[in-house]
Amino acid sequence: MEPHIDATPVPPLDAVPLPRPQSQSQPQPPTAHIASTADRGSFCLAVCSCGWKGPARRSRDLARKDAAGHETPETP
Repeated sequence: MEPHIDATPVPPLDAVPLPRPQSQSQPQPPTAHIASTADRGSFCLAVCSCGWKGPARRSRDLARKDAAGHETPETP
């Protein structure tokens, strides 16, 4: 078996631009919780814009209640 000699040339490392630092002009994530439901196969779960996910439920109604409970947290 012959060695592979038709290699693709790779640009030198200094030819690749460095990532730009994030500036303050980029949009900030929303501060309000916007929860909804998402179907995953035969299950439904509550998801929020903050990244929170509720437990997977077979009942869409329970998933909606989880979402509503996350949007309006209980006060002691």
